[in-house]
Amino acid sequence: MTEMRHIINHLTSQKTLSSGEARQILSDIAEGIYSEIEMASFLTVYLMRSITVEELSGFRDALLEHCLRIDLQQETTIDLCGTGGDGKDTFNISTLASFVTAGAGAKVSKHGNYGVSSSCGSSNILEHFGYKFTSNQENLREQIGETGICFLHAPLFNPAMKNVAPVRKSLRVKTFFNMLGPMVNPAFPQKQLVGVFSLDLARLYGYIYQQSSKDFNILHSLDGYDEISLTGAFKSISNKSEDIFTPEDLGLKTIKPEEIAGGQTIEDSARIFQSILKGEGTEAQQTVVETNAAFALKTYYDNEFVECQAMAKESIESGKALASFNKMVEISQKI
Repeated sequence: MTEMRHIINHLTSQKTLSSGEARQILSDIAEGIYSEIEMASFLTVYLMRSITVEELSGFRDALLEHCLRIDLQQETTIDLCGTGGDGKDTFNISTLASFVTAGAGAKVSKHGNYGVSSSCGSSNILEHFGYKFTSNQENLREQIGETGICFLHAPLFNPAMKNVAPVRKSLRVKTFFNMLGPMVNPAFPQKQLVGVFSLDLARLYGYIYQQSSKDFNILHSLDGYDEISLTGAFKSISNKSEDIFTPEDLGLKTIKPEEIAGGQTIEDSARIFQSILKGEGTEAQQTVVETNAAFALKTYYDNEFVECQAMAKESIESGKALASFNKMVEISQKI
């Protein structure tokens, strides 16, 4: 173990960590070696400087080495997960899109956590509706088998995330753990839709994911959202191409930021969440969710966007997305 003061001195001298050094530090965090003050100091350094590919790769490798792996016994699953940390306080777009994607027939292993830099993360919203977090493989297999989706609450599977959770909660700012969240799904999904909060991070993710065997699509709206917001143009980086789309390119309208704002409380967020799953949200809310789900379905099935958009719309209008959500919550409560 390297003393944290030496690590801080190294990083504040404009030096970086090798992949191996980064992996060892995160391993030590996972094992509970450092105090909360030491972890806070370490996280804060990365608020003041960029993270390198080697550092991010090392941190990811450590979390994956320590995670509780889950075998869902599915040939192919997809995760829809944003980094968060964009400061936009939208409603739970990627979580809603996950249920729409499942309702359209894809198998979704959704990885998520409590909100840190936002008021209501995926874990907050699901917990509000009575979902019981579990690492029980049989229950999770039943969830995804019966409903097309299961939810993997990050702290149950990643010791380092659990150890650093009180620090992140106190800081209430985005840290490199936001960057890591989508990379450390314990079900190791073969396909992934990832929303990131900056263009630099999109490029970093693109480089790392190109080294993997995943089918992936990394999304970043150029006005700062970690998802397709339809408030302007967005960048898409996949293992096949790199593109910039405007809403008009997709045959859609540009919307205003306030049209996709989240609730001020978890209760407000829950009302928005439920209304959209029932198909009773505003036109802007429904379209944003359908569009993000369509890109997930495009990643999963490799179909054209127009076809995937129709699948997403049908998932909501038929009630299949809502049924997946209700049934998943019901199965989780058996534990």
